[in-house]
Amino acid sequence: MSWGADDRQLVVVNDGPGWLNPPTKSFKRSLWSIGGGPTDATVTQLDGYPHVDEAGEPEDAPHYHGHGLLAVGGRIYQFLSALDQAAERPRRWTAAKLIQSDDGGRSWRNQDGTSPVRWEGWREQSRKRLAFFNEPNGCFSLLSILQMGQDYRANRDGYIYVYGPNGNIDGLMNELMMFRVPIDRIPNRDAYEFFGGWAGHGVARWVADIGGRKPVHVFPRGWVNRSNLFPGDIVVETWLPSVVYNEPLDLYMMVSAGTGCAPDGTEFAKPGYLGFWVSATPWGPWRQVHEEAAWTPGGDPAARAYSPQIAPKWIAPDGKSFWLVWADLKGIREFSGNTDRTGTAGPVTPEETAIAESALMRRAMPGYSFNAQRVDLDIG
Repeated sequence: MSWGADDRQLVVVNDGPGWLNPPTKSFKRSLWSIGGGPTDATVTQLDGYPHVDEAGEPEDAPHYHGHGLLAVGGRIYQFLSALDQAAERPRRWTAAKLIQSDDGGRSWRNQDGTSPVRWEGWREQSRKRLAFFNEPNGCFSLLSILQMGQDYRANRDGYIYVYGPNGNIDGLMNELMMFRVPIDRIPNRDAYEFFGGWAGHGVARWVADIGGRKPVHVFPRGWVNRSNLFPGDIVVETWLPSVVYNEPLDLYMMVSAGTGCAPDGTEFAKPGYLGFWVSATPWGPWRQVHEEAAWTPGGDPAARAYSPQIAPKWIAPDGKSFWLVWADLKGIREFSGNTDRTGTAGPVTPEETAIAESALMRRAMPGYSFNAQRVDLDIG
């Protein structure tokens, strides 16, 4: 999520119909804007965004999933993550593509400034065309951008800060890496500087060589899936944080979550892990202020809460409370065993298929939606 210049929040939706009514499409990736507050929100699809629905993309094509998003200086930037082609193990995140808009989302360009946005095929993927591609261990393939007020106006040093896991397996995915880049050079990969450890007294050391990267934080181990409920599926986006600057308190807040796995390594077998951390700087050190080893919103033991985000606009004027949003994949293990995804027989149109699949998903996973909860800070 990001807070735009027009006072609306932008929110990424992957793998679902979003707020279409009726749900005539199931998007691989889409972008929406939210007006109002958490109790009276209104949602609008960004028509100019290069949305891709499942019916419009070959199954064997690389799938780019929307993640890191930032509204800054009237522009919008987004990093989209792509997977490899593995079949014998969970598919791993291996690339990040950058797209940009200069007009509030009405039109979009590739990283090199060309348009329209193109989705590089397997043979087209390269470090020349993508921001990150086949980096060591697959690092910086999943990206989350620090949010600093409306249109990034709370920023004072001229940099954006971007976070991502160090790889795709336990022991790497729980290592949080970061880089920074001047706001006016975001599309220039050569301008990226990676966190390279501490220079002493809380001072960060920044290096140009990605090989010199060091973890800015390490999350607990044991929360990354190593096999899948759905054959040929992915390593879940575990430990991809949401980091937001709380301007009234001059405090950086981070939330992140781990995936509760079964003994066989499959995902969402039990409630996940939820943690909150705070810091005086974007690079830490990060101090944990809250931990739930079994994250069960509403006290529901069947909850499979996932991908928590701090809504950057919904922070109280005094900074003492904010709103957390997430999706809940409760019921996904039962859903994974349902081979009839449409409940229909015979040929159907893509629109009819999307409506039927959405209805099935709502029944199977009622929490697969935009959930919100107010969080009050105890700063005594």
